[in-house]
Amino acid sequence: MQAWRVHETGEPRAVMRLEEVAEPVAGPGQLLLRVRAADVNFPDALLCRGQYQVRPPLPFTPGVEVCGEILAVGEGARGRPGDRVIATPALPAGGFAETTVADAAAALPAPGALDDAQAAALHIGYQTGWFGLHRRARLRPGETLLVHAAAGGVGSAAVQLGKAHGARVIGVVGGADKAEVARGLGCDLVVDRRGEDIVAAVKEATGGRGADVVYDPVGGDAFAKSVKCVAFEGRIVVVGFASGVVPQAALNHALVKNYAILGLHWGLYNTHDPAAVRACHDELARLAAQGAISPLVSERVPLDAAADAVQRVADGTTTGRVVVVPGRPGRTEPTEPVQEEGERR
Repeated sequence: MQAWRVHETGEPRAVMRLEEVAEPVAGPGQLLLRVRAADVNFPDALLCRGQYQVRPPLPFTPGVEVCGEILAVGEGARGRPGDRVIATPALPAGGFAETTVADAAAALPAPGALDDAQAAALHIGYQTGWFGLHRRARLRPGETLLVHAAAGGVGSAAVQLGKAHGARVIGVVGGADKAEVARGLGCDLVVDRRGEDIVAAVKEATGGRGADVVYDPVGGDAFAKSVKCVAFEGRIVVVGFASGVVPQAALNHALVKNYAILGLHWGLYNTHDPAAVRACHDELARLAAQGAISPLVSERVPLDAAADAVQRVADGTTTGRVVVVPGRPGRTEPTEPVQEEGERR
């Protein structure tokens, strides 16, 4: 079969190689999956760079979430060949391949309301958003939610989940094209950080109160702005550092202003509370069936375009989710527009 492999760490476009490799075998407790769609995540770029918290042995195949069809069931695993599931592949055999393996215990049924690409994009981003907003920040209907990188894969999920819960959502983006995307997602107010003062805009929109909950997958300057416009007893959810800058929190400021800084590492719930992950999936499937959430898939690309897709997500030149579809014909002419932004977010 064909699979992308990384033999040395570096920038995705430089180190990912499409190769012919042996098909993986489902071990005990695992499922062998035909990859129907593999969502591109920022962690895929971090894996290529050797900067992710998980460092699989070289060579490895990136691709941390897929929608797949069960081909075979390993000893002791539950699953039925032909079923469509969403899963996080068992590295080093990631999802940018024609087939992959995943732990059966963590595989979830793909919602019937979503196609393969949308289903592949539902898992990590929306689970992260749900746990961040509901489990960590305890978002309440009517509160103001500020979402950084609102037109990106992670941010767009948080926007939809916030709106579905009855929050007033302010989205921060970089550029007019991304502002249009954020409005389409349902943001009540969109702030273009390139030409607008985020702090002033949030204060004006909230009558000086500030945002009750801030969802920050960016770090760096986004976090610095957030602490200046978070409300009394507000909550800042730290999701990631797509800017490449890990901010240093001034705890004296948090004390004086009475706000909370909440970390979120969603992957830990798979170990510490897997039942909560499954309950969250059931809720997400319900919301998808109602049309309250729908993953924003901006591009569907063939397998041979995966390295370029990972690089563009790393560079921040995409909106929503880019999804690799192995069964899609190879590249000839672009079939969908690529939205170039030139900066992260």
